[in-house]
Amino acid sequence: MAEFDVIVVGAGPGGYVAAIRAAQLGLKTAVVEGRETLGGTCLNVGCIPSKALLNATHQLHEVHENFEKMGLIGGAPKVDWAKMQDYKQDVVNGNTKGIEFLFKKNKITWLKGWGSIPAAGQVKVGEDIHLAKNIIIASGSEPSALPGITVDEETVVTSTGALSLKKIPKSLVVIGAGVIGLELGSAYSRLGTEVTVVEFLDAITPGMDGEVAKSLQKILTKQGLKFVLGAAVQGVEAKKGKATVTYKLRKDDSEAKIEAETVLVATGRRPYTAGLGLEALGVEMLPRGQIKTDDHFRTTVPGIYAIGDAIVGPMLAHKAEDEGMAVAEIIAGKHGHVNYGVIPGVIYTTPEVSSVGKTEEQLKEEGRAYKIGKFPFMGNARAKAVFQAEGFVKILADKETDRILGAHIIGPGAGDLIHEICVGMEFGAAAQDIALTCHAHPTYSEAVREAALACGDGAIHA
Repeated sequence: MAEFDVIVVGAGPGGYVAAIRAAQLGLKTAVVEGRETLGGTCLNVGCIPSKALLNATHQLHEVHENFEKMGLIGGAPKVDWAKMQDYKQDVVNGNTKGIEFLFKKNKITWLKGWGSIPAAGQVKVGEDIHLAKNIIIASGSEPSALPGITVDEETVVTSTGALSLKKIPKSLVVIGAGVIGLELGSAYSRLGTEVTVVEFLDAITPGMDGEVAKSLQKILTKQGLKFVLGAAVQGVEAKKGKATVTYKLRKDDSEAKIEAETVLVATGRRPYTAGLGLEALGVEMLPRGQIKTDDHFRTTVPGIYAIGDAIVGPMLAHKAEDEGMAVAEIIAGKHGHVNYGVIPGVIYTTPEVSSVGKTEEQLKEEGRAYKIGKFPFMGNARAKAVFQAEGFVKILADKETDRILGAHIIGPGAGDLIHEICVGMEFGAAAQDIALTCHAHPTYSEAVREAALACGDGAIHA
């Protein structure tokens, strides 16, 4: 039996980062992973391959819509779906091999296979039992199902199947208007697919700042996506390579049907803890399937920790990574910490959408006195030069102290621009601190400064 200071169960973003940090801190570390490659859902069938497809289809959109405006004349390229899939897989392979290299560099042992925890301090992989002073559960999540829907990953697919369809469908129904559904829906729309998004709630992107959500829906509608909101899906029937989605409108209980070549079920994800043996161990679970932990990621069983999608909080790779670093530092006797108030979220549509901190709706609910600084990308020279002037930056600041409470961006490079606000919030910055900081011209980031200026005497270019 091999003995380790730390065994991590799962090699996704939370697990592999926890392992690397633990090894850096001098702990003898192993990771249990049953996939043929490291990186978990995110690197293999999630964040990374979807961004590759989004990039490829965005380039195609630029050729069709904007090249001629710039004097670039020529025939539009044809889509070679098989080659696009190869490109996507090359991107995945490069990233997963990079994690393998990091494991070797940091002398981390990869225990290949699916793991279970027969007792505290023990991890079983296959027939072998390995001893560990500390166990970190980073088992991730899986797509959540809806009653009345059978997923076959060919006609009715989750995000995993949607990334590897045999051909580009003529029509696609997306069930769920969250991040995954909108990203993949927009990618296929650019490829010529007729996309209809069916959402149970009356607005897209649940939890997002309402003004941003409305703006995003208008832009995506203009791009060709159709939306059916306030619709409860009753079932999906798949026959002969086609599917029929039946739904009821919540406002009047009227029933309707949509036919499509492919149906993407994008109704969120749930923690994946099956086969670990947690109940037999006495690890307390929460009603929605998450593992109960304290402020130091400890479960109810001493020596067993949990992070990432397996515990409470947003199911984001970077949230899991932060927790992975923090739990490794705690185990090593340091003071690991995660600031959950400053975890950004990004939707990689075109335009991108990003957010951090409070939404306007949350501040109203809390009765907080706040002010808004907004600036449209229409006033940003760089955005206009690249035909991406839709959207805006919105900063929410305390009315009295000017301290930044949240920010929401819809526009070019939003996923990168938000981090200026994240750093500011981490240091307790006021909007004026951003406003007084020189920003290079011409850059998209000037729109962030202008929004900060708008929290005070007013933006310059609006």
